[in-house]
Amino acid sequence: MQQNLLEEYTDFVDKVTSEASKSSDKMRERINYLNSKDIEMSRLLTAGIGLSGEVGEFNEIIKKIMFQGKTFEVASHEHMRRELGDIMWYVAQACLALKVDLADVINGNMEKLSKRFPQKQYDEKFDADRTTRDV
Repeated sequence: MQQNLLEEYTDFVDKVTSEASKSSDKMRERINYLNSKDIEMSRLLTAGIGLSGEVGEFNEIIKKIMFQGKTFEVASHEHMRRELGDIMWYVAQACLALKVDLADVINGNMEKLSKRFPQKQYDEKFDADRTTRDV
């Protein structure tokens, strides 16, 4: 029965996977399309995959000091700071890929959060009440 479930699930996964995810030719078509929209897909992929890895490394440090009893020392703090630098490098890559200014991204985030939190401080009520444009 377990083997049947695994085969059924594998078949399900295959059926709900996009063609661009399953076919290098279709993926190349999507890359060409996105490049034609003035998005540098090589940079964007570098940014997305790199961010995932670096955020994982940052979270690994947090996990060890929070849940595994590792002491928080100057070295831990420095390691986290270095990982944040790596994260920022990939954020800058994403900005280059999308041809957006990092300062504009920061300002846009501040504007979005200022609308969400009109008192300019966290409030659970406002955090739960989000509009379609505020995700």
